[in-house]
Amino acid sequence: QVHLVESGGGLVQAGGSLRLSCVTSGPTYMPYAGGWFRQAPGREREFVAAISQSCSSANYAESVKGRFTVSRDNAQNLVFLKMNSLKPEEAAVYYCAAGTAVSNDTSYVRAREYNVWGQGTQVTVSS
Repeated sequence: QVHLVESGGGLVQAGGSLRLSCVTSGPTYMPYAGGWFRQAPGREREFVAAISQSCSSANYAESVKGRFTVSRDNAQNLVFLKMNSLKPEEAAVYYCAAGTAVSNDTSYVRAREYNVWGQGTQVTVSS
């Protein structure tokens, strides 16, 4: 069974940057699609970014395009989210997700494509 652990969250000023990391543990090798979602208090969880198993495909929410970059290191079982020019309204708990049951090498934007979720890491952006 795959487990995910996020790290890298914290407090940053508006306009600042953070890099989130998500490490997987479990079977020696299990291909999975990687995704990042976020949820602010009182709001629904929303898609942020996704990357395919082979890194051939990536998707971003419109609101983060040009500022966020998703990447991965399959040798180290890591998925990253680099966030630049952060805005106060982007403060949220950020969740890493893995889709281990998907059949296509693509980047998925819908939460239902992911069957494993991390506990989340808090990102706070001060104005």
